[in-house]
Amino acid sequence: MGILASIGNALAPVFTWWNGATLGTHLGLRGKRRVGEDDLGNVYYEGGRSVDGTPQRWVIYKGSNDASRVPPEWFSWLHKQLDDVPDRSMPQPRAWQKPMVPNMTGTPLAYRPHGALEKGGQRPASAGDYEAWTPEG
Repeated sequence: MGILASIGNALAPVFTWWNGATLGTHLGLRGKRRVGEDDLGNVYYEGGRSVDGTPQRWVIYKGSNDASRVPPEWFSWLHKQLDDVPDRSMPQPRAWQKPMVPNMTGTPLAYRPHGALEKGGQRPASAGDYEAWTPEG
């Protein structure tokens, strides 16, 4: 079973687009310059020119292709809000800044407020000062 699993893992990029880059994407990146990698392992490339003459930029995700997994500084670079890569153009993070967290919607780690079905579906009683609106007749 171990051999079949390793063959499946090796062939996955050929047939799937949602988990990393496909073979076609890797071929399309030939001649492009690798400019950096973020803390999550996503790799960033630049090369060629778009229609308006600006350099084209790409991200190759490590793991699932989820745009919420791009840190804010690299998002700014991808959308040409920064001319240089974040490692050289952004100030060092402050001690109070938290690391980027990907979108957890659809996972067991997703935020679930009081009253959500996953938390029993019972909302807390409303405060006594609440008065429901009713339309005038």
